[in-house]
Amino acid sequence: MIEEILLEAEEKMERAVAVAKEEFAGIRTGRANSGMFTKIMVDYYGAPTPLQQLASFNIPDARTVLVNPFDKSAMALIEKALRESDLGVNPSNDGVAIRIVLPMLTEERRRDYVKLAKTKGEEGRVSIRGVRRKAKDQIDRAVKDGEIGEDEGGRAEKELESLTKRYSEAIDQLLAGKEAELLEV
Repeated sequence: MIEEILLEAEEKMERAVAVAKEEFAGIRTGRANSGMFTKIMVDYYGAPTPLQQLASFNIPDARTVLVNPFDKSAMALIEKALRESDLGVNPSNDGVAIRIVLPMLTEERRRDYVKLAKTKGEEGRVSIRGVRRKAKDQIDRAVKDGEIGEDEGGRAEKELESLTKRYSEAIDQLLAGKEAELLEV
């Protein structure tokens, strides 16, 4: 029973770290990467569609992205979605591809992105603590109901704490990497 509780908690904590990693990838840095476009939705034939499903991305240099739509008739819709996104870019359409030149980030904008990254990191840690709380409640309930002994419950709680610490540190490492990436000029 304890193994099941701990295994479920560990799986949920892994998912929390994966979500945090995805969130960090969506934060724009000075370098172009395709992860910046994961959250952009295009109104394609009346349905919101992820940009990744409508186009491929090429990155010829550090600050340029070429977006090649699979369906050329959707080019104007993709361009509009990019312009309205929170990336702060002005795409240019040459009829074949959409070129995005990322402007240099100002120091103030970098600081804003660092704050955003810290917020996303804290959301991940809160999620992990929520998983820990639920698992601890399940362990406490099992001890109270007499399904497991108090010693076994204590060992399970210690193992739960080490899992929590390990996954919180993983989010901290991701955050530190993102901060370093944002602050490098």
